[in-house]
Amino acid sequence: MLELKDISFARDNKQILNHIDLKIDNSKLVCITGPNGSGKSTLAKIIMGILTPDSGTILLDGQDITHKNITERAKLGIGFAFQQPVRFKGLTVKDLIEISAGNSLKLAEACDYLSDVGLCAKDYLNREISNSLSGGELKRIEIAMLAAKKSKLTVFDEPEAGIDLWSFNSLISVFEKMHTEIQNSSIVIISHQEKILNISDEIILLADGEITASGQKEDVLPLLLKQTTRPCKVMLDKGGNK
Repeated sequence: MLELKDISFARDNKQILNHIDLKIDNSKLVCITGPNGSGKSTLAKIIMGILTPDSGTILLDGQDITHKNITERAKLGIGFAFQQPVRFKGLTVKDLIEISAGNSLKLAEACDYLSDVGLCAKDYLNREISNSLSGGELKRIEIAMLAAKKSKLTVFDEPEAGIDLWSFNSLISVFEKMHTEIQNSSIVIISHQEKILNISDEIILLADGEITASGQKEDVLPLLLKQTTRPCKVMLDKGGNK
């Protein structure tokens, strides 16, 4: 379980996150959504250790990881997909998938990870991660890497960015497969997309750096779809009660 206690973060005299309290249980697919500038990506980077909060505590399965860096958190089982994937020159797609998996893979296994994200394995396995790959291709390769990694907690920061509609639909299936097949793992997706909201177990709404709605998908999604103005603060318990 991941737990954030009283997390605050400011940059350039602007308060980006304001006293965030959040729990993400094991085996949950959680979507964090909200308007642009609400602090979603900042929160994702704080979970991964790319940014350090000004105050508050982060616990992973009860262990305080607040001041652990990105490498230390990765070793503890947290995976992260960037909005703009990183290029690893000199490595092939197959190299990256095997590094993520932590061991050598049979050709068929590596092919499966790529086909799941809509890429033809014979065209990509031996390609170098270079400027010859488009942003959308890199995004799908990165998602295949994280599927192979089977992290305890995987965070996707707007995975739909730069992805065409056909590929996006296939990614929905990847997230559902990861959710059902990787036992006791959790997935956090930062997204505006209704299709991603629909496959989540729980939805968290951020606005102006604060959690303004939180609860099961069945309770929060109707509120989001109805909102046309600034969201009011709504907290729902596990039973859907205000």
